[in-house]
Amino acid sequence: MKTFSAKPSDIDKKWLLIDADGLVLGRLASLIAMRLRGKHKPSYTPHMDCGDHIVVVNAEKVQLTGNKRQDSIFYWHTGYPGGIKGRSKGQILAGRHPERVIEKAVERMVPRGPLGRRVMRNLRIYAGPDHPHAAQNPEVLDIAALNRKNARAA
Repeated sequence: MKTFSAKPSDIDKKWLLIDADGLVLGRLASLIAMRLRGKHKPSYTPHMDCGDHIVVVNAEKVQLTGNKRQDSIFYWHTGYPGGIKGRSKGQILAGRHPERVIEKAVERMVPRGPLGRRVMRNLRIYAGPDHPHAAQNPEVLDIAALNRKNARAA
Protein backbone atom coordinates (compact mmCIF):
# COMPACT_ATOMS: atom_id res chain seq x y z
CA MET A 1 0.00 0.00 0.00
CA LYS A 2 1.41 3.37 -1.03
CA THR A 3 1.29 6.45 1.14
CA PHE A 4 -1.36 8.91 -0.05
CA SER A 5 -0.04 12.33 -1.08
CA ALA A 6 -2.65 14.89 -2.11
CA LYS A 7 -2.28 16.71 -5.41
CA PRO A 8 -3.88 20.12 -6.06
CA SER A 9 -6.70 18.40 -7.99
CA ASP A 10 -7.51 16.17 -4.96
CA ILE A 11 -7.96 19.07 -2.53
CA ASP A 12 -11.53 20.03 -1.63
CA LYS A 13 -11.74 23.38 0.18
CA LYS A 14 -14.87 24.33 2.11
CA TRP A 15 -15.91 27.71 3.51
CA LEU A 16 -16.60 27.84 7.26
CA LEU A 17 -18.16 30.63 9.33
CA ILE A 18 -17.21 30.98 13.00
CA ASP A 19 -18.92 33.37 15.42
CA ALA A 20 -16.28 34.33 18.02
CA ASP A 21 -18.79 35.89 20.42
CA GLY A 22 -17.98 34.54 23.90
CA LEU A 23 -15.33 32.05 22.74
CA VAL A 24 -11.99 31.66 24.52
CA LEU A 25 -9.17 33.07 22.37
CA GLY A 26 -6.55 30.30 22.65
CA ARG A 27 -9.00 27.45 22.08
CA LEU A 28 -10.55 29.29 19.12
CA ALA A 29 -7.12 30.00 17.60
CA SER A 30 -5.95 26.39 17.90
CA LEU A 31 -9.08 25.07 16.18
CA ILE A 32 -8.77 27.67 13.41
CA ALA A 33 -5.08 26.82 12.88
CA MET A 34 -5.87 23.11 12.66
CA ARG A 35 -8.64 23.70 10.09
CA LEU A 36 -6.50 26.13 8.06
CA ARG A 37 -3.78 23.49 7.73
CA GLY A 38 -6.30 20.74 6.93
CA LYS A 39 -5.20 18.46 9.77
CA HIS A 40 -8.82 17.50 10.45
CA LYS A 41 -9.05 15.76 7.06
CA PRO A 42 -7.97 12.18 6.36
CA SER A 43 -6.32 13.41 3.14
CA TYR A 44 -3.95 15.78 5.03
CA THR A 45 -0.62 16.25 3.28
CA PRO A 46 2.05 18.27 5.15
CA HIS A 47 3.49 20.09 2.13
CA MET A 48 0.15 21.13 0.56
CA ASP A 49 -2.41 23.80 1.44
CA CYS A 50 -5.35 21.41 1.96
CA GLY A 51 -7.21 23.38 4.65
CA ASP A 52 -10.49 25.26 4.47
CA HIS A 53 -11.34 28.93 4.05
CA ILE A 54 -12.42 30.36 7.41
CA VAL A 55 -14.46 33.51 8.07
CA VAL A 56 -14.52 34.74 11.68
CA VAL A 57 -17.11 37.33 12.75
CA ASN A 58 -17.56 39.21 16.06
CA ALA A 59 -13.81 39.16 16.72
CA GLU A 60 -14.17 42.08 19.15
CA LYS A 61 -16.29 39.89 21.48
CA VAL A 62 -13.68 37.14 22.00
CA GLN A 63 -13.00 36.29 25.65
CA LEU A 64 -9.70 35.96 27.50
CA THR A 65 -9.29 33.88 30.66
CA GLY A 66 -7.50 35.00 33.80
CA ASN A 67 -5.70 38.35 33.71
CA LYS A 68 -4.59 38.05 30.09
CA ARG A 69 -6.59 41.11 29.07
CA GLN A 70 -4.14 43.39 30.90
CA ASP A 71 -1.08 41.16 31.51
CA SER A 72 -0.52 39.63 28.05
CA ILE A 73 1.34 42.21 25.99
CA PHE A 74 2.35 42.29 22.33
CA TYR A 75 5.80 43.89 21.98
CA TRP A 76 7.49 45.43 18.94
CA HIS A 77 10.57 47.52 18.34
CA THR A 78 10.68 50.75 16.36
CA GLY A 79 14.28 50.25 15.27
CA TYR A 80 15.55 53.16 17.34
CA PRO A 81 17.57 52.82 20.60
CA GLY A 82 15.17 52.31 23.49
CA GLY A 83 12.32 51.91 21.02
CA ILE A 84 10.59 48.87 22.51
CA LYS A 85 6.85 49.36 22.68
CA GLY A 86 4.01 47.20 23.84
CA ARG A 87 0.25 47.05 23.88
CA SER A 88 -1.93 44.70 25.96
CA LYS A 89 -4.56 42.45 24.38
CA GLY A 90 -7.26 44.45 26.17
CA GLN A 91 -6.05 47.69 24.59
CA ILE A 92 -6.02 46.09 21.13
CA LEU A 93 -9.52 44.63 21.58
CA ALA A 94 -10.80 48.06 22.66
CA GLY A 95 -8.97 49.81 19.80
CA ARG A 96 -9.60 50.24 16.08
CA HIS A 97 -8.50 46.76 14.92
CA PRO A 98 -9.67 44.14 17.46
CA GLU A 99 -9.41 41.38 14.84
CA ARG A 100 -5.60 41.52 15.07
CA VAL A 101 -5.65 39.65 18.41
CA ILE A 102 -7.15 36.55 16.75
CA GLU A 103 -4.98 37.00 13.66
CA LYS A 104 -1.76 37.04 15.72
CA ALA A 105 -2.84 34.08 17.87
CA VAL A 106 -3.54 31.96 14.77
CA GLU A 107 -0.44 33.20 12.94
CA ARG A 108 1.77 31.99 15.80
CA MET A 109 0.17 28.51 15.65
CA VAL A 110 0.75 28.09 11.91
CA PRO A 111 4.24 27.15 10.68
CA ARG A 112 6.46 30.00 9.55
CA GLY A 113 7.52 30.01 5.92
CA PRO A 114 5.93 30.07 2.47
CA LEU A 115 3.27 27.46 3.25
CA GLY A 116 2.26 29.22 6.48
CA ARG A 117 1.88 32.53 4.66
CA ARG A 118 -0.25 30.87 1.95
CA VAL A 119 -2.43 29.20 4.60
CA MET A 120 -2.98 32.51 6.44
CA ARG A 121 -4.49 34.00 3.25
CA ASN A 122 -7.43 31.61 3.76
CA LEU A 123 -8.37 33.32 7.05
CA ARG A 124 -10.70 36.32 7.05
CA ILE A 125 -11.51 38.05 10.35
CA TYR A 126 -14.12 40.76 10.90
CA ALA A 127 -14.70 42.76 14.10
CA GLY A 128 -18.48 42.97 13.69
CA PRO A 129 -21.23 40.52 12.72
CA ASP A 130 -21.17 41.34 8.97
CA HIS A 131 -18.95 39.79 6.31
CA PRO A 132 -18.82 40.06 2.48
CA HIS A 133 -18.53 36.28 1.84
CA ALA A 134 -22.22 35.33 1.71
CA ALA A 135 -21.87 34.27 -1.93
CA GLN A 136 -19.57 31.40 -0.89
CA ASN A 137 -22.32 29.95 1.36
CA PRO A 138 -20.05 29.27 4.36
CA GLU A 139 -21.13 26.49 6.72
CA VAL A 140 -21.56 27.59 10.33
CA LEU A 141 -19.09 25.86 12.67
CA ASP A 142 -20.28 25.93 16.29
CA ILE A 143 -17.08 25.79 18.32
CA ALA A 144 -18.89 26.43 21.62
CA ALA A 145 -20.75 23.11 21.22
CA LEU A 146 -17.54 21.09 20.75
CA ASN A 147 -16.38 21.50 24.36
CA ARG A 148 -17.88 23.38 27.31
CA LYS A 149 -14.49 25.04 27.96
CA ASN A 150 -14.48 26.67 24.51
CA ALA A 151 -17.07 29.27 25.52
CA ARG A 152 -17.07 31.60 28.48
CA ALA A 153 -19.85 33.78 29.82
CA ALA A 154 -18.91 37.45 29.87
